[in-house]
Amino acid sequence: MNGHPLHTIAQVRTLERTAIDALRIPGDELMRRAGAAAWDQLRLRWPGARRIAVLCGVGNNGGDGYVVARLAHDEGLDAVVIALGSPREGSEAARAHADWCARGGAALPPDEQWPQADVYVDALFGIGLARAADGPARNLIEKLNAVAAPVLALDVPSGLDADTGFAPGPVVRATMTVTFIADKRGLHTGVAADVAGDVVVDSLGLSNEIHANESCDACLLDTAMIAAVLPPRARDGHKGRYGHVLAVGGDHGIGGAIRLAAETALRTGAGLVSVATRAEHVTAINAARPELMVHAVSGIQELQPLLERASVVALGPGLGRRAWGHALWHAAIAAGKPLVLDADGLNLLANDGVALPAQAVLTPHPGEAARLLGVDIEAIARDRFAAARELARRHHAVVVLKGAGTLIANPGGDIAVCPWGNPGMATGGMGDALTGVIASLLAQGFDAWGAAWTGVALHARAGDVAARDGEAGLIASDLLGPLRRLRNNFAAA
Repeated sequence: MNGHPLHTIAQVRTLERTAIDALRIPGDELMRRAGAAAWDQLRLRWPGARRIAVLCGVGNNGGDGYVVARLAHDEGLDAVVIALGSPREGSEAARAHADWCARGGAALPPDEQWPQADVYVDALFGIGLARAADGPARNLIEKLNAVAAPVLALDVPSGLDADTGFAPGPVVRATMTVTFIADKRGLHTGVAADVAGDVVVDSLGLSNEIHANESCDACLLDTAMIAAVLPPRARDGHKGRYGHVLAVGGDHGIGGAIRLAAETALRTGAGLVSVATRAEHVTAINAARPELMVHAVSGIQELQPLLERASVVALGPGLGRRAWGHALWHAAIAAGKPLVLDADGLNLLANDGVALPAQAVLTPHPGEAARLLGVDIEAIARDRFAAARELARRHHAVVVLKGAGTLIANPGGDIAVCPWGNPGMATGGMGDALTGVIASLLAQGFDAWGAAWTGVALHARAGDVAARDGEAGLIASDLLGPLRRLRNNFAAA
């Protein structure tokens, strides 16, 4: 797959070292380019700003900040710097600091009176912090987060782990982040969704030469790659060509979940969708959506012929963990059909580690992922990439780790990151809808990996379309209309 490449800190540092050693670009020059790139973005985004306050650390991120302050001064703006300390003598940051001072600029200590500004620039740590900020740095971050003015972060909001998207302590809440050389994976998942703001990548003018043989750790999904795998239907198509999804679930009192999964499978293009559920739900589902083939199933004997006719199984929404659900769960997995496993299907897997079919997709939220790995939820948050990869490796399946910046991982270690979705989707039934979307794509001929990342994109983008009327109050069935439109023309939404 293609997409927009995302890198770890180590990979970015390798690219930087290649630029310095192979292209013979001095570190000072890279720092000047970084500061100039940030300054250009600041002027573009906030052209009316007249007073700039830059918070500088002692490392290279602080050096970038000194360049921004110098450029602001040179253009006649009022610029002030608050510095955590003096850069190491002889470093690129020290030279940038000297250039700032040569313009008559001062570096105020952290305990100085807080300056008022039109735009604040966070140049405290960037990618150089792997622990919680404390002392004066913590105080500066907290003061910065209390201002009403916009904040521009250089490279990474200070306090955010650029590898994982986790913040072990206080983190700058930026309006925009300008990140340098290459994009960082931690800017697109977890806490980053709430603190990075708009992310702009600037390569600092480095040639394609340093990227020719680069390795990246993950990719960010983009519109072009999704649209490319969703071509129009053939004019001679028929329902048998687009697969038969069997949605299994809906124990007593929770039939809505399996209906949502089944209906989203239809809206995403499956040719046929059957539902195996409790008898009490059959009439209601038939009345609400007559296109679904709903079957009362009391046990394995009634499920077996439905499994034989299906091409894909969606298992888990409303399944429950009682004897009925457990029995159906075992039978559905044993059928060996391509499978999407969600909700109680995952909770049962955590207690009974059976082998899964070759084409299987697991869709855990962080709590379910924690149960599957036998860790606490914070461990998942600390490194979502590691958690997704370990789940995929352990279960030999494609894994969708849901949340802000949903991750999709396969057993080979590939990871895709979804850039779409919104907080309005944090409501009951959204996961059931995602199960149906992915199952539908499996039925239409996608393999588990392609169905997972394409399905996550469709689901998240549909949520964004539905949220145009507001995030609060968004419900899973609001996605049905947008899903159909996006399935037919992803780029148009």
